[in-house]
Amino acid sequence: MRPSPLRSAVGPAIAALACVLLVGCGGGDPSDQDQAGDTNVFAERAQTLVEKPRLEAAAKQAAGDGDAQEAAALERLARTPTGIWLTPEAYGTDQVGAHVTGVVAATESQTVPLFVLYGIPDRDCTGGFSAGGLTADTYLPWVQAVADALASAGTDTAAVLEPDALAGSVACGPTDRTSLLRQALQALVGAGVTTYVDAGHSDWIPASEMAPLLEEVGVADARGFATNVANYQPVARERAYAAELSGLLDGAHYVIDVGRSGDPSGTGQPVTDWCNPVGRALGEDPGFVDDDTALDALLWIKPPAESDGECHGGPAAGEVWVDRAASLASAAGW
Repeated sequence: MRPSPLRSAVGPAIAALACVLLVGCGGGDPSDQDQAGDTNVFAERAQTLVEKPRLEAAAKQAAGDGDAQEAAALERLARTPTGIWLTPEAYGTDQVGAHVTGVVAATESQTVPLFVLYGIPDRDCTGGFSAGGLTADTYLPWVQAVADALASAGTDTAAVLEPDALAGSVACGPTDRTSLLRQALQALVGAGVTTYVDAGHSDWIPASEMAPLLEEVGVADARGFATNVANYQPVARERAYAAELSGLLDGAHYVIDVGRSGDPSGTGQPVTDWCNPVGRALGEDPGFVDDDTALDALLWIKPPAESDGECHGGPAAGEVWVDRAASLASAAGW
């Protein structure tokens, strides 16, 4: 069954919570690079939903405590697909291929996994809470292990390449990131993966400065770029930024992370605090977009229940923070 599109920035909620992030089929032939780049894979098949045991357990606890509203919100969060983040700390070069193969095999070609590669050298150089990553010598073999696994999958897959890496290269000074990202992108595209290069967000690097960086890493060979990954900018601001950036890149396609783009104040002002900021909310339900623009989909790329780092009372970056998840859901009216 072909899912219905989101036709505006404020679209109706997707009814089926287990398959709200909508993706589609681009042919399944890893050697067909043109097809992978020319197809909006978010249009026809549901994105892979991975288990979220911490949220599921928290939902059961809330129900047992008599808080039916929080239980329902946490259960809904657990059933909303998000990006599947790959880090070398969790899965090194010798393990990541098998992990990726297992994730894809579990889909039985019925859904499409969205992988987020997050292992660039000097990762999170601007924030520090997710510092780490690989060395220049070990990064590309790790990416190639991911690409090889996806090339062998025989089904559609999608990827977001290195959140913050390009924008961070401006803030952190000259590095060899451009060359590494260009080679990483070619590995993924060569494997037939629908790939979006991370392009920061609307309150960071201006589109006029980001466009040349994306061109330098070869975004023309990919499906396009991603914005607002793991950030909180209001969706209207992100749509304007991404549209401007697309216009500078000959109409490149893009996706926007709206998992935490909710704006309870209704002001639409930029969010300057990137680390567990107060006063934010979950964004609209994710789904593919069919509005005659280059926007492929509004996605939840960063799992909204995960902490950004040890700020505002949060746990370590990447750890599930149930209280904040419930707060974001409540602020969104869940």
